[in-house]
Amino acid sequence: MPSAPAAPPEDRRSPFIRLADLLAGIAPGRQPLSAAVGEPQHAMPDFVGPALNSNLAGFGRYPRAEGAPTFRAAAARWLAQRYHLARPLDAEREVLALNGSREGLFSAAIVARRLADPAKGAGGSPAMLLPNPFYAAYAAGAEAAGCEAVVVPTTKESGWLPDLDALDPQLLQRTVAIYIASPANPQGAIASPDYLGRALELARRYGAFLFSDECYSEIYLGAEKPAGILEVAGGDLSRALAFNSLSKRSSLPGLRCGFCAGDPAFLKDFLAFRWVAAPQVPEPLQAVAVAALEDETHVTASRDLYKAKFDLADRMLAGRFGYVRPGGGFFLWLDVSHLAGDGMTGGEAAAVKLWREEGLRTVPGGYLARRDFAGDNPCGDFLRVALVQDIPTCEEVLRRLVAAL
Repeated sequence: MPSAPAAPPEDRRSPFIRLADLLAGIAPGRQPLSAAVGEPQHAMPDFVGPALNSNLAGFGRYPRAEGAPTFRAAAARWLAQRYHLARPLDAEREVLALNGSREGLFSAAIVARRLADPAKGAGGSPAMLLPNPFYAAYAAGAEAAGCEAVVVPTTKESGWLPDLDALDPQLLQRTVAIYIASPANPQGAIASPDYLGRALELARRYGAFLFSDECYSEIYLGAEKPAGILEVAGGDLSRALAFNSLSKRSSLPGLRCGFCAGDPAFLKDFLAFRWVAAPQVPEPLQAVAVAALEDETHVTASRDLYKAKFDLADRMLAGRFGYVRPGGGFFLWLDVSHLAGDGMTGGEAAAVKLWREEGLRTVPGGYLARRDFAGDNPCGDFLRVALVQDIPTCEEVLRRLVAAL
């Protein structure tokens, strides 16, 4: 697979900044309603206030870069309970606190580049592979690390996951890290254990790190829990890193507390980097995270709400926009190619139409992706819609969507 062309400047801006520019000067046709940001709006768990209040003294201390021992131990316990791990994790060596998974996914790229074989730059720039579309932090991290951010197609034919068999060996030779997400953002595809195992084997064969973004791991819409990279790694966690947070699992996006777990050699260098360059997580917030990780009741209740919202989507969007119920996550990924024209992609035209006629804010799919190796943006004719509010509000989102499109 050839490298993608250099991304034009507008592709490097936040999708939400680009959306604001797209809709600037257009009055909303109805009372504004946003389905643009993937920010969970479910009720805050009852334990948050008491856990915070009982640990307020922690705001008077600088937190440690690796995270409090209690938090790292809670994360290790949760991982052992959630996944079929070959062995328990060593919380001291194999778990680090993050200021949310986004920060970790960004800064881990810098550490991966430092640890990479110098030969990775031979025959071209060192590269990091990203699924297309992708979470913007992946590309930002790759480019901050001085690597080429190479987008890898995800299509309906490939199950909305990168086709591992299509990766060019020459590209893999210069690859420093491979980003994957399961459930995928935004398509909601879930990688099988076999797929994850093949991805890790590929990373190890070519001396790359595998960064597995698992922040949607607890929002699955069927009976089967998504697999994680640490369980397919077995007892040897080399090259395998899992990133997770409390934002999606516990509907606490403002907590900014997550963790990275896996390869202890990588985490040793990651911690050294974090001591001088990364934001720490205040101890009281880590205490809330411990309480969240030790409670599954609120997670089950939240997951049931997401399932109910997609039950609504199943009824209201049946036969429309290529809708298929995703395996996980909370996004609709809709084909609106019929609206393309007048210099706009289908996604842009749909976003403008929904705002102008229904006051509904959504994100053009092309703003979440980059041009591929052929010079095309494969997501331009898609639209992303977040079902993050309560059920009545999400029903209204769906009504407005159908009315306008």
